[in-house]
Amino acid sequence: MTSTLPTVTVVIPARYGSSRFPGKPLVKLNGKPMIQHVYEQASACRAVSEVIVATDDERIKRAVEEFGGRVIVMTGDYRTGTDRVAAVARMFAGDCFVDLQGDEIPLTPELVTDLVEPFLDSGVGMGTLKRVIDSTDELLNPAVVKVVTDAKGDALYFSRAPIPFVRDDPQRQAVGGLHYIHLGLYIYKRDTLLRLASLPTSRIEDAEKLEQLRALDHGIRIRVWETKHASLRVDRPEDVPDVAERLQQFETVKRELKSSGVFFKV
Repeated sequence: MTSTLPTVTVVIPARYGSSRFPGKPLVKLNGKPMIQHVYEQASACRAVSEVIVATDDERIKRAVEEFGGRVIVMTGDYRTGTDRVAAVARMFAGDCFVDLQGDEIPLTPELVTDLVEPFLDSGVGMGTLKRVIDSTDELLNPAVVKVVTDAKGDALYFSRAPIPFVRDDPQRQAVGGLHYIHLGLYIYKRDTLLRLASLPTSRIEDAEKLEQLRALDHGIRIRVWETKHASLRVDRPEDVPDVAERLQQFETVKRELKSSGVFFKV
């Protein structure tokens, strides 16, 4: 008897009207719109069945169609990216859905694999990723979301604040193996996703502006796996030059190693 693996659909919510950076999905990074970089990495993941961009804007729709991606325009008022992904799940069949933020650029498809493969083996309803923080600037930056997990790897809390707070360190420095950045992607079983979207916005979710806190506030367990793979994030217009430069450096090194026959892993 052959077993059928669950289908995994990646949904990339891509709004045009970001309060901090309108039109962010369309910003060019080394000749490609940011949404294309995200889409291509997700599509190259061996554990993914399908990738869909869910947008509210015809300009984003045209851009995705121009590079051959699949895109749907969704009108309506959605509280968060999670709620937009849930709306997609109501439209299309599928077992598991990944919410991949359109401003979180994986530098390798293996980052997505690090989420999908352990999730499919776990039996949990919702999962996400963390990566070690090695920069005190990141720890103290409210745009960088931090996560604390228990001994099993389940999330205890997510915050824009530097958690856990090290009481006896007046310098507030990042500590490897203690402080972790939370990456902007989630995976859900279909029923968990639809349940989450049906719940009211929680007070802590509204305070921190972090949608995953709705799950914790309503007793939905979130399993967190660690990845060592890199990603680049764009929050504000001033981030673009640095992200574009780092992306170019990465691509240059990757090409050079490939041409020399060296296996490249990031």
